[in-house]
Amino acid sequence: MANARQTTVLSTKGQVILPKAIREHRRWSPGTRLIVEETTDGVLLRREPALEPTTLDQVSGMLKYDGPPATVEEMDEAVAEMFRREYDRD
Repeated sequence: MANARQTTVLSTKGQVILPKAIREHRRWSPGTRLIVEETTDGVLLRREPALEPTTLDQVSGMLKYDGPPATVEEMDEAVAEMFRREYDRD
């Protein structure tokens, strides 16, 4: 999407309508939660993450597995197989 300059109007309720081209480019549908951040250049809008960021320590061990550890090669092959099933549709 080209950085074409577009304008909008602030309503009496403080609402701003984002131009359709921007909403479509960003894939922001009605109900999308946005983070509003004031910067030195103006106001920045970013999509709110679906999940709060976590660290490895917070999630380590959440999915239990009792079998032998898989090798890197086995994991790579499993991922490749999943992509073949999901995306190699003719």
